[in-house]
This record gives sequence, structure tokens and C-alpha cells, in this order.
Amino acid sequence: SCSTVLKTLHFITRPLSDEEGNFTLAYIITIHKELEMFVKLLRAIYMPQNIYCIHIDEKSPRDYKTAVQNIVNCFENIFISSKREHVVYAGFSRLQADINCMRDLVNSKVQWNYVINLCGQDYPLKTNKEIIQYMKSKWNGKNITPGIVQPLHMKHRTQISYREYIHSGVPYVYPAKIRKAKPPHNLTIYFGSAYYILTKDFVEFTLRDARAKALLEWSRDTYSPDEHYWVTLNRLPG
Repeated sequence: SCSTVLKTLHFITRPLSDEEGNFTLAYIITIHKELEMFVKLLRAIYMPQNIYCIHIDEKSPRDYKTAVQNIVNCFENIFISSKREHVVYAGFSRLQADINCMRDLVNSKVQWNYVINLCGQDYPLKTNKEIIQYMKSKWNGKNITPGIVQPLHMKHRTQISYREYIHSGVPYVYPAKIRKAKPPHNLTIYFGSAYYILTKDFVEFTLRDARAKALLEWSRDTYSPDEHYWVTLNRLPG
């Protein structure tokens, strides 16, 4: 039962400070296995003033999906992504999973300040308050998308077309012998982390801007596009 979940797992049920209560974080968590690890992560980052979108890999076992849904049903500020992907490691589907959650978060009634993406094997080293204070002090109004101009030894990821394949039931990404066109709008491709902290304004920009949409379409057959998509858009002037 939900009362048992809240009580036995000691979920925090009220903001621990006024500062936290007035600063809402959104989280995107992509998961596919290890229910216990997911619950520990969720418990560690959960605050009632925050909002959480959970993307469950569509190919995960049915009992896993059901268990996650049962937990999510106990909270008004946690929900399952309205559109789920069959996630392939290093494939476009991993980027699309985040975007699906972003659309849901932008359309929610909750007025959040930043969004943080995690996977089911992550775990926080800082408290909610420490994260907020760090964002306010150093990154106020800015995004954290670490990266550099795409190195030469990484150029193949965006110069050659990649396809998703399935071998013995295992999906994977493999290069096709097709050279890609140059990036749209003469964009300079940057390369960095697939993980980020983004402002709501930036998220709304990525969902509606013509350059962002063109880059997303161009990235469909690249290798691990989540490692160049956000960092490239964040380097656009203005």
C-alpha cells in the first residue's frame, strides 16, 4: 500500500526549508532494470515540491513496469512518461526518451526552475538544498552542459550514418557505409556529456526552435546523439 511505501521507505513529505520550497527542480529518470536501485535513487532525491518524469524502457519486463507504476501511483508529483521508447544504447532512442519527458514537464502545471536528467544507476552526492544553492550561486539562469568542440577522434560519430540492429534479441548501433550531410544551419558540433542541468527557458527553446528541430532530425542516424545535441544547442549565440 502507499502508506506502507511512504512510512517504511521514509520519503520526505514536506519541504525542509523555505528556500527549497520556493525552488522547484524537475527530474527525468530513464530506467530499465534493478527496481531496488531505482527506489533508493528516488527516495534520495524526492522532495514534495519537485516534479519527476520516469521513462521506463518499453522493452523492460511487464512485472518491472507494473512495480514502477505502483510506486509512482503513490505520488502526485511523479509520473510515467506519456510516450515510451525501445531504448538502444548509443542510439537516437536514448535522446528521444529525454525529449518525451521534457514535453510532459513543459506541459505540466508545475512551475519548475531547472531540469536534471539521471539514469537508474545514478545516486546523488549532494542534498536537494546543496544542489539548489549551487545552481543559484554559480549557474543562475545558465545551463550545465559540459563539452568541447567535437574532437577529431569523435568525428566519425556524426560524419557516418549509424543504424540500429538486433542480433540474438540484443539491439545495438552499427555504422552504415553512408556519409552524412553537414550539420543544418552551418552549426558547429560540440561534444560532451549526455547529462545536464537545464533551465526551463532553454528546454522550451529546444522544443520549438527551428535550428533545434533541424539538428534533432539530422541527429537521428548519429552515434550517441545525446552527447552532442544539448551541448551544441547551448553554444548557440544568445
